Amino acid sequence: MSVNLSRYQVKLADCAEEVAAAQRLRYRVFVEEMGAEATPDQRAARREWDAFDGWFDHLLLVDRASTAGDPLDRVVGAYRLLRDEVARSGPGFYGASEYDLGPILCDGRRSLELGRSCVAKEHRGGPAMHLLWNGLAEYVLDRRIEILFGVASFAGADPAPYAEALAYLHRHHLAPEDLRVRARAEAYVAMETPGEIDEKRARKMIPPLINAYLRLGGWVGEGAFVDRRFNTVDVCVVMDTTRMTERYRSFYERGRAA
Repeated sequence: MSVNLSRYQVKLADCAEEVAAAQRLRYRVFVEEMGAEATPDQRAARREWDAFDGWFDHLLLVDRASTAGDPLDRVVGAYRLLRDEVARSGPGFYGASEYDLGPILCDGRRSLELGRSCVAKEHRGGPAMHLLWNGLAEYVLDRRIEILFGVASFAGADPAPYAEALAYLHRHHLAPEDLRVRARAEAYVAMETPGEIDEKRARKMIPPLINAYLRLGGWVGEGAFVDRRFNTVDVCVVMDTTRMTERYRSFYERGRAA
């Protein structure tokens, strides 16, 4: 099967309409598919937003071949990106509502919060996420960012079905102490469980996005967080570009030329 990569454009949103298009995609994925809460205004507009959107950069994947009548439906992939200097001068990090980000805040290096990653259902399994990651790689390299982090989710607000997966992440991918963020106490879920786990089964439970971060050398913070508003169980993924293995650093850096 051949894929026409020229149909896609990866870009940063540079106008209000493009941000609205990212919010429309987020509504389709997070509200309509995953069951996140939405206000009456959001339902009327069919867009998902919050007070942080104006501070984030919005990385978009646009389907230039789309025949959608509404221009807002032509964005088929999105990420939102918040640089540490912007967070410090404005609202802080979104993830601080779920995790104590002290280790990252005290590190002193340039950091970037990743969030609201999504791809339209009809474009999954193709090049969409790879193209978004190429755009992310260019963004990170151009701005000399060294630490990337953000919450990533398991669907549903009940952590019990994911107990083995969470224990597997804790045992094999726990962040080093100097970058080990910790879930807030009010919705903290211990990831470690006593006894043996079926690691093969556990690995199959881990969502593709989290697995992709792990393959790049990412870790998870201490504890999971139940986000009932978004109907998810979240883990905080942390990546330190200076500690990536050479193999994965080379792969990541090649993204800007892909």
